[in-house]
Amino acid sequence: MEDNIPIGKPISNTKIYILNASDQLQPVGVVGELCIAGEGLARGYWNREELTAEKFVQNPFEPSERMYRTGDLARWLPNGNIEYIGRVDHQVKIRGFRIELGEVEAQLLKAKG
Repeated sequence: MEDNIPIGKPISNTKIYILNASDQLQPVGVVGELCIAGEGLARGYWNREELTAEKFVQNPFEPSERMYRTGDLARWLPNGNIEYIGRVDHQVKIRGFRIELGEVEAQLLKAKG
């Protein structure tokens, strides 16, 4: 079993950036946050304006476009594929639902008391 997950190459009309904390492009093999831009980018989160403003930002490489900050850590592989490494936060997704592990921990601690 592989520790990390190869997720392939960007599809047509999609731009993928792997950025460090200063929004600088990471070279091949160096981990950074996976960011997505291009024609297929969503407008934002439904009824979540604050989260939309946080995650859908101006693209620093093409100011007329927006870019989505996924919160996923990834790196470019020498063959042009992208490898998923993990998350920048403590969030997991189960069947499409975002779950903050800190919230689960807080509820467990309440139940324990």
